[in-house]
Amino acid sequence: MEFIQLIFFLVIIIPSSIIHEYSHGWMADRLGDPTARYAGRLTLNPMAHVDTWGTILMPLFLFFITGGRFLFAYAKPVPFNPYNLRNQKWGPAMVAVAGPLSNLSLAFVFGLLIRYLPISPLTIFLTVIVYANVLLAVFNLVPIPPLDGSKLLYAILPDSMFKVREVLERYGFIILLAFIIGGFQWLMPMIVYLTGLFTGGTGLF
Repeated sequence: MEFIQLIFFLVIIIPSSIIHEYSHGWMADRLGDPTARYAGRLTLNPMAHVDTWGTILMPLFLFFITGGRFLFAYAKPVPFNPYNLRNQKWGPAMVAVAGPLSNLSLAFVFGLLIRYLPISPLTIFLTVIVYANVLLAVFNLVPIPPLDGSKLLYAILPDSMFKVREVLERYGFIILLAFIIGGFQWLMPMIVYLTGLFTGGTGLF
């Protein structure tokens, strides 16, 4: 991926990641935890969500260490208190899944637009929007902390496997970094398939 493509990708993925984080806060608020609302994070104003490392520095770092094969950005995590949630077992998982679901919803909406437009520079731009949001959704559902998929995993794991959670929490960042460098290609077939599914097989994916 060339540097110009990197900038183009970031223009798309940063707003998508902001919507992702907003959705976490919105779901938590609906489920009984007003922490994000009190912190002023239930807003789509980018200034409330931009994270220096996750939104700016990390994408550049990933661009160079992966040779442009993998790019990812995230907004500042929305705070929430799981003890305020009405459902203590599934509440955290529902808050976590709200983020990826918001990205899949965006992919669906922009995919519908693509289906009714002729192939042009505009449809290529819209396809990148779909791709970026599918990537955000699929990657965040990987069950490695601090990704959203880990919260879903914790809700499913029986109490007898608490040690698994401890190990993941302790070494999550190392495991995640290793996955990004050596295992992300395993997700690409699913990301490409879902992008093609949402766009109706325009030939761009």
